[in-house]
Amino acid sequence: MNPTQQGIQDRKSVRVFLDQSVTPAMKEQLLEAAFQAPTAGCQQLYTILDITDPERKARLAELCDHQPFIATAPVVLVFLADCARWPGVYREAGCAPRPAGAGDLFLALADACIAAQNVVVAAHSLGLGSCYIGDILENCEQVREELALPAQVVPAAMLVIGWPTRQQQQRKKPARFARNYIVAENQYPEYTGEQHRQALEERATRGGNETFDFDQWVKAFEQRKYGSDFSREMSRSAAEYLKDFLNETE
Repeated sequence: MNPTQQGIQDRKSVRVFLDQSVTPAMKEQLLEAAFQAPTAGCQQLYTILDITDPERKARLAELCDHQPFIATAPVVLVFLADCARWPGVYREAGCAPRPAGAGDLFLALADACIAAQNVVVAAHSLGLGSCYIGDILENCEQVREELALPAQVVPAAMLVIGWPTRQQQQRKKPARFARNYIVAENQYPEYTGEQHRQALEERATRGGNETFDFDQWVKAFEQRKYGSDFSREMSRSAAEYLKDFLNETE
């Protein structure tokens, strides 16, 4: 396994950081990694916000489901799916661009997330830890105000980055599902209940959980994640962002 593949295998989310800054030169390397990511039509359909104001970090930590480690992370980057910049370019050249639609948003979301993942890989290669914050999609109205987001600009992801503590370095990476549960050939598979059970039980065993109870674990997980208040808020908030893209006219 080459060093790049090994780094991808070893990398895990880090939520506790040392009280140690990330140098400007290292941050530049991270941002350059983002810029080199694959991008639709070489458009770079994203804007990256480098959150340096401690008070703004603290407010974002509260808006993102009350996660205080966001406020103390040395680097906080918000990746925006930006469907506003290129229409501005077109208008400057005398074009009359159509309103951005849902397809434009999906493309920009992909661009932003691909760029973010390049940063994650680069950060790990430098010895830094990182964690995605999906909760940046919550609280649309407050986040828009906090980040001065215009219409048709949507937060795709937030990354917090810093030097991992020893405990975080030594923490075991959670096991992933077996390949045959995630990869299908040609068409989407019809999963059976037994396949769901087997996949989760196999993952638990590989992760060292020999007493895994499928029903008990899934019910608790559903309440903690999919059925939680923050998940419902995320869906409500995302629907607000989508309103800007669902009135497309030719």
